[in-house]
Amino acid sequence: MFDPALVVKPPHFNEHKISPWIDEQIWGHRLWDSQSAWLLFLEFLTVAEARQRDGHLLEDGQNCGPIAFHPAKRMHLRNILFNSDDLIPIDEKYPDSNSAWKRWLESMEERAIGVGGARDFAYLRSRFHSYHDFAGIIALLRSETIESGSNRRWTSRFIFPFGPNAIYEDQISTASGQVSRDYINFGRTGELLYLMLSRSTSNAELVPELNRLFVPEGPWNSLVGLFEPSLEPLRETRGQSYLPYKSHLEFDRLGEDWLEILHLDVPPYDKYPHLVTMGALHVLLYQLQTSVQSLDLATNVTMTCEIVAPRKTLVRELSAESYLRNTLLPAQAVTHYVEQIAKSPDWLAALDQPDAFVQCRRILQEKVNWGEDDRDYDGNHEPSSLLAALKTIALSGHKQHAANIHRSYGRDVGLVSKRGTNKLRYAPNDNLLKTLLLANVKDRMELSEFLQTLYGRYGLVIGDKQAEQVLPPEQFDKKAFQANAKRLEGRLGSLGMLRRLSDGCAYVENPYRQAKHE
Repeated sequence: MFDPALVVKPPHFNEHKISPWIDEQIWGHRLWDSQSAWLLFLEFLTVAEARQRDGHLLEDGQNCGPIAFHPAKRMHLRNILFNSDDLIPIDEKYPDSNSAWKRWLESMEERAIGVGGARDFAYLRSRFHSYHDFAGIIALLRSETIESGSNRRWTSRFIFPFGPNAIYEDQISTASGQVSRDYINFGRTGELLYLMLSRSTSNAELVPELNRLFVPEGPWNSLVGLFEPSLEPLRETRGQSYLPYKSHLEFDRLGEDWLEILHLDVPPYDKYPHLVTMGALHVLLYQLQTSVQSLDLATNVTMTCEIVAPRKTLVRELSAESYLRNTLLPAQAVTHYVEQIAKSPDWLAALDQPDAFVQCRRILQEKVNWGEDDRDYDGNHEPSSLLAALKTIALSGHKQHAANIHRSYGRDVGLVSKRGTNKLRYAPNDNLLKTLLLANVKDRMELSEFLQTLYGRYGLVIGDKQAEQVLPPEQFDKKAFQANAKRLEGRLGSLGMLRRLSDGCAYVENPYRQAKHE
């Protein structure tokens, strides 16, 4: 159970008008399954870049209150990249640069939206030697689109975050040609990720490392900057996300993992995929661990992981069972939250009043912003029926998005898979294993210690020693989990990240730090 002193006072219901306000009180506003791991990271960057620009990067953990930030829209850049289908065909059709520029500028004058004022893109002509060069660079940047295979509208497409000039918020356009903030692809979970890092014990150490992501002088960032006019970018105030806890073990572990990745001796852009994976993984773990704490369970989240075998194994079955058990935790937390209202002193006292139903309805209005409107409830005037209706509505809303975080983010980061079976289970892929190793192995580490680290930090059960700690005796099979660990050894060896030395011990190695210790 969380220490009440660590719980952040929630905002007034009128700020969000969400009813019932239950998921948000358990995990925050809000966990959104429609975001991929990359979109989660990009939304985080819009907050971090805006706060860095204002000189307050990661300072928001000090007072734990709501933050306000001012992300850029960069609509000129986005119109050029994603709302100009004829840009390349014009280059092919008009060999004369002047003719090509004239045709394209006329097209953009008709087509561009959300640029704030005149649809004038003529500033581009002086920035490029020819239209052909301009079109070639656009083709290059389009090849760097994040999740280019997805069928998103053009206002919700993003290029690789080369720097502040390539960072902007999600937008939706209206029939009248206006654009506004959208909450489908950027559902606020990136804002929660930012708040998690702000409240981590590593926040001060992270600031100089994250500052390097927003250096404006980088060559790619400077290139992207050519496509915006020399005007102050259009920005609006965003924020008001809510994270319910002043501190949390997952906040600290997230900060530690990101710090290790940011310290890797690799080009900055090569660190991004690992930050993406770790960000989404820790949001997933935050939801599960918070669910366990909300349920007052005297245990931590564990995930029995199968290192994929060529045929069905006991570990595979246990992994599927472990996945299903954890999938149910968030819904159980919601149910428990509602049931705890019925055990509260206020509710019990209300039951003894002549107008018990009215008093109980008032309690639900105050606690979860539900029950005031007759459309919320039209059943009989029994407090128990009122509470049952709340539970049904709360679970219905929960199942639409927050309940899917475990599956959606788990599959996205390579933790959850159906490979080789028709059941979802924990089966970490090579990319996830590599990221976990880079975040936890400073130079080299004995394989048995690495397995214990994965268990201690993330609850991942792979080897026999960890399985013996969490499984009942009737489910534990030492040889099955030893074979599972042996498959991991083979996987890491094929990735060039494991070596078996003459003393018979297997060591996992971080190739980006090992050279410093040889």
